[in-house]
Amino acid sequence: MTGGGMAGSRVSADACSDEALRRQVLATLMPGFAGTVLPEWLRRRLAEGLGGVCVFGPNIRSLTQLRELTDAIREANPHALISIDEEGGDVTRLFYDVGSPYVGHAVLGRLDSLEATTATARAVGRALHDAGVNLDFAPDADINSNPDNPVIGVRSFGADTALVARHTAAWVRGLQATGVAASAKHFPGHGDTATDSHRALPVVTASAVELAARELEPFRAAIAAGVRTIMTSHILLPAYDSVNPATLSPAILQGLLRGHLGFTGLIVSDALDMAGASALSGIPEAAVGAIAAGCDLLCVGTENTDAQLTAIGTAVLAAVAAGRMPASRLASAAAAVRALGADLAGESASVPALASASASASASASASASASASAHTPTANDVVSTFDVSPAATAWLAGGPVDYLIRFETTPNEAVGDAPWWPWPTAVAATTATVLVVGDVESGRAAVDVIGAGTGTGRGRGRGRGRDTAGGTGTGVRLLVVGKANHLTPWVVETIGMLRASGTVVVVDMGWPSLDRQFADIATFGASAAVGGALRALLGDAV
Repeated sequence: MTGGGMAGSRVSADACSDEALRRQVLATLMPGFAGTVLPEWLRRRLAEGLGGVCVFGPNIRSLTQLRELTDAIREANPHALISIDEEGGDVTRLFYDVGSPYVGHAVLGRLDSLEATTATARAVGRALHDAGVNLDFAPDADINSNPDNPVIGVRSFGADTALVARHTAAWVRGLQATGVAASAKHFPGHGDTATDSHRALPVVTASAVELAARELEPFRAAIAAGVRTIMTSHILLPAYDSVNPATLSPAILQGLLRGHLGFTGLIVSDALDMAGASALSGIPEAAVGAIAAGCDLLCVGTENTDAQLTAIGTAVLAAVAAGRMPASRLASAAAAVRALGADLAGESASVPALASASASASASASASASASASAHTPTANDVVSTFDVSPAATAWLAGGPVDYLIRFETTPNEAVGDAPWWPWPTAVAATTATVLVVGDVESGRAAVDVIGAGTGTGRGRGRGRGRDTAGGTGTGVRLLVVGKANHLTPWVVETIGMLRASGTVVVVDMGWPSLDRQFADIATFGASAAVGGALRALLGDAV
């Protein structure tokens, strides 16, 4: 926080105290940035004591480039926290251009092997360690109790409290064994929401008794496993605080997390540029509220700027000067960040690097990471065993090759971003199927017309059919439809209905399906590259 924006914010008559407070504010901030090389403004902030940097998919061109970037960050501040969202599944940053070579939480939960979960987390941690990252915003400890959840879904280990708790603990242990700090998220639980906190403020109306028995248990397990950090959620839980979302709630962070659960590690905010945190107040005021509530480290967001950090610093120092935030709370937050950074710097040096650190591109690094994983990581057969395949789909698979392969392109949630999810690395190799991409109801109708033109039939008008009646009422043309969380998108539901009236259809859902599986004849509970490979194996000669 250099320059004129901070110079006028005096918090005492002592210039040394001003400087100490300014550096304490810097220590609590973890911005993102634009580009693939360290900007000069960010290098300067790091040298002045900036707490860390958050790396996102667009910041990564290859793992070699990422290691050069993290080396530059650490050269500017050897104790910087370098964070990333790498959940080992749909949410990937290391493999943003090719898809993760690891299965995600939902597949691990369905497999229900603690050895596989620990091994997968360890493999993720080794890849992160080799890339120079020391803080991973994972595991996702949310219980996906709402199948219509638009932002958690397959990022969760499941809908059962005990299962999610034991796998959260296993993931924490596996990751942290590599010298990378874990961050259980999104406290106190984002699974029972129907709103994406990137876009609005979700409200969870469960009682305190219900929340304690369900949402809190995975976090208890993470704490017992020694998790180094916990990330807050931008959700409103009236049972605990009817005014402030969790990130801004002293009752939730200091009363519940610190006091009741006894967590002594670092509390990290979810990104403050999300609507659930800052839509009404703006990011600087959200930063003030988050630190005052009990957050130690603030994930500011993506593609932040020097001017944004200046504005945050000005707001925080003004809050201290006005008595809205005790100076001791700011000092405590800064000390916690610095201590974790120093600890991780020492621990990381004791973990040997793997060959994947020298990979020239993320695709080759993906293969190297897969090869270096423990024998306990799930095989393709293991992954297939977790799929939910209807009897009708099983019969369909034996019926010969596909005539049309239809891909639903829906808007990904912002946590996943634009990472690839299609089961085939390229369009479709070695198949005679016609590939149709559908992105809205109009293109769905156009796809139906293409199919009808090829079979001499008109457009079908049916709505969705139950999963035990996979197929169609039209011609014998064979259609394979692939989407994610199909039931959540109205135009997808309508298009599936039309397609089922146009041919013999099997619908694949690579997200979290509805409970009735009406739009998921095959449910994979994930769309990472590892899951896509297992799906290809299941489909066999059909595609």
